[in-house]
Amino acid sequence: MRVTKHEHAGLRIDIGGKLLLIDPGTYTLPLDGVVEAVAVVITHEHADHWTPEHLERILKAAPGIPIFGPEGVAAAAADFDITVVSPGETVEVEPFTLQFFGGDHNVIHHTLPMVDNVGVLVNDQFYYPGDSYTVPEGVDVQLLAAPLGGPWLKIGEAMDYVLEVKPRRAFGTHDMTLSTIGRDMHRTRLKWATEQNGGEFFELDPGDSIDL
Repeated sequence: MRVTKHEHAGLRIDIGGKLLLIDPGTYTLPLDGVVEAVAVVITHEHADHWTPEHLERILKAAPGIPIFGPEGVAAAAADFDITVVSPGETVEVEPFTLQFFGGDHNVIHHTLPMVDNVGVLVNDQFYYPGDSYTVPEGVDVQLLAAPLGGPWLKIGEAMDYVLEVKPRRAFGTHDMTLSTIGRDMHRTRLKWATEQNGGEFFELDPGDSIDL
């Protein structure tokens, strides 16, 4: 399994010529070579995690593939056929097994509405929490995509999250709102947190991949 980071929250997972796409949003450049896509996962409704243009482009290349997301995504993307998933649910899209966790986006501010958010565990190995600190309880996470920045994120809390998950390997995502200096500083903090439990942190830039 190969995991490739794209801009901001965009991710792609390749297994045997089949492709899973996660959270292609406003800060993610158009994705090429997606004709082998078998599914899309959108963790929540915010525009930095999905856009109609991205979905239309993906569906044109791979017609009829399922798009999974929580109820808030189905409401926001009403022009698309969204398969609603909830925390605790598992779906199979060969060759991917997707398990969903969480339920809520992390709090930005008490005056702003809460939205649905699901974290996704792919093939019992790779976990991406979306915009949350949801821990996949009972899972030995081989690779974690750990959020680096955002209006809801405090780096100390992100460090505590990595310490709690204890991934074997990790890299940073959700990083387009940070300056280069801020991104590198936050990477250093999450590297420290990953290493406290014997894990290894990777600095992936858009287009970089890691194999499991």
